[in-house]
Amino acid sequence: QLQAFGGGLVQAGGSLRLSCAASAQSSYLMGWFRQAPGKEREFVAAIRWSGFSTYYTDSVKGRFTISRDNAKNTVYLQMNSLKPEDTAVYYCAATRRIYSDSSGWYDYWGQGTLVTVSS
Repeated sequence: QLQAFGGGLVQAGGSLRLSCAASAQSSYLMGWFRQAPGKEREFVAAIRWSGFSTYYTDSVKGRFTISRDNAKNTVYLQMNSLKPEDTAVYYCAATRRIYSDSSGWYDYWGQGTLVTVSS
């Protein structure tokens, strides 16, 4: 079970931190996806519960940072320098695959949290 928190309204250039609490580390890879109105769900970032590998889509590199706290079974997405085009519902998800940026390979999903960036 996954629960995502931390969305809200922020001005362009501002920051937000999303959290995703997992009931257990039963997966191998945790990902963040987002879906803007009228658009398909897209990959944002991913991190494994072990090791140091992180993955980002090009549009957020240098602005977003994914991290984890294994003791709390929680994954974070720190979002800085937010842009209006970052406005979307953000979902956390889990998969047993070593890596995937495709939503179809993720087995578990949180409920989504809305991020709105005003210009």
